[in-house]
Amino acid sequence: MCLFPGASLTVVADRPASVSAVQLASRSGGHVLALTWREPATGPRDLQVVGTIAAVRQVQAVSPLEHRVELDGLSRARAELLVGTDLLVAEAAPLDEGEEGDEWGPAVEALARYLHGHAELRSFLESQRRSTEAMAWVNLACQHLPITTSARQKLLEADARERCLRISRGLDALLRKEHAS
Repeated sequence: MCLFPGASLTVVADRPASVSAVQLASRSGGHVLALTWREPATGPRDLQVVGTIAAVRQVQAVSPLEHRVELDGLSRARAELLVGTDLLVAEAAPLDEGEEGDEWGPAVEALARYLHGHAELRSFLESQRRSTEAMAWVNLACQHLPITTSARQKLLEADARERCLRISRGLDALLRKEHAS
């Protein structure tokens, strides 16, 4: 799963290194760098380079080996340096989203058209919404629309302008496909 800025994600940490990383983050500022696994992942360093700096909102032990972790995405970042072998500590550089521009409007309009026909998704996104900013809506859509993890990763790697263009095209294509069937 990819985590986008302005979106939330609940994950189950079930690897000892993941549990240790969450516990370390909780004790030292409460932030993690959420990175998606590369496909196919063969080792602990097979991670994408672009991810999201996230606040650890809640950690709940499900069992001694599993913890339910709620993350709130704050900003996109690039992993500049990973230190460690199993438990990884990252040096991350925030990525600029760019200025709000004309491209953001069509993405929000396409999202509104899509949500108009998908009341359950609209209700779910409303419950997940933490910001009234237009880009937060686009990021929530990127987080929860029925697309592959690799497509989500490509959206995360794109700046706000490009992400808006891609999501507006994608939503309109999904609507056309749904209306045709």
